[in-house]
Amino acid sequence: MASREPPIIDFSREYAPLPQETHTLMQRIAFYGQDGPEKQQLIKELRCACEEYGFFQIINHTIPSSLQNSILEQSKEFFDLPMEVKERYSKDIGGFNRGYEHLRAQNFEKRTKGDLKEGFYLGKNLPLDDPYVVERKFGQGPNKYPAEVSNPDRFRTIMDEYHSALTSLAEGILRMLARTLGLEESAFEAFGEHPVAALRLLHYPPQESDASDLERGIGAHTDFGAITILLQDTTGGLQVWNNISSEWVDVTPIPGAYVVNLGNMMMRWTNDRYLSNFHRVINRSGKERFSVPFFFSGNPDYTIECLESCVTEDQPAKYPPITVGEWMVGRYADTYGSGKDKALGELRKDPSA
Repeated sequence: MASREPPIIDFSREYAPLPQETHTLMQRIAFYGQDGPEKQQLIKELRCACEEYGFFQIINHTIPSSLQNSILEQSKEFFDLPMEVKERYSKDIGGFNRGYEHLRAQNFEKRTKGDLKEGFYLGKNLPLDDPYVVERKFGQGPNKYPAEVSNPDRFRTIMDEYHSALTSLAEGILRMLARTLGLEESAFEAFGEHPVAALRLLHYPPQESDASDLERGIGAHTDFGAITILLQDTTGGLQVWNNISSEWVDVTPIPGAYVVNLGNMMMRWTNDRYLSNFHRVINRSGKERFSVPFFFSGNPDYTIECLESCVTEDQPAKYPPITVGEWMVGRYADTYGSGKDKALGELRKDPSA
């Protein structure tokens, strides 16, 4: 039922026209308006979504539909390339975790031969002499851009432009999440400087008609970082665990909308006040599915510790401080390492187990 799905939140209600010369992406985002009843309602809706679901969809966010369509088109073109071409850009080559991830490379639930998807990792394209790259900070480095697509320059331009736009959107969402926690909008600015921000193109082939009931496009899991902003096509298949009704619910695709969810880092940061929720993809549509998640995890040197506004005498801090880099390295090793995935059950029991 639709009422059991994560809520849809309209970010346009605080929109106020600005002079043409100041119409940058950051300034056009609706939630930068002045405080008032509409903005307070937005903050209330976000707080409820973070506490009850850990998920919500946003509409009227100002990312152009043309840019969304372009990145999905470029993604499809890459995944249509022959396997031997895609393997030339393997993320295992070069040491920066950028590039192609082969089918079934991940296996979240450890009950099949792997998740039925392939991917391509990108981030902010940094030169080798960037200090964070020289110091081998987590998630920092140069991108790989395939030369075999029909227009390599366009592929590169779209990826870089989209990454920049989603970084701005993530910063804006964090400003509003700060308000939901009783903090100043600027509270997370240092966290967002020189961030770990991974852009991932994903392709889900259609499941076979006789596939096992355990087959997953991606198995039940929680995300690692602070927030994830997902662009999905209209195929469907994304499901979120509803903790109130104790069931999996479909997240209905809305053209142009973004699905936003909180990661384990945000749950830890808020001392479990906000939810990092389980989700999965089961593609029984008989069609290909494409999605583009953007994982915003913050500055690798930033220390995550329970926020003062989330700590009380009755609810003392549950987690010791840890840097973003330390946290992400540990979670990544759990996901891609051999043996049981410890990250999946780290904050609470997997409801699908």
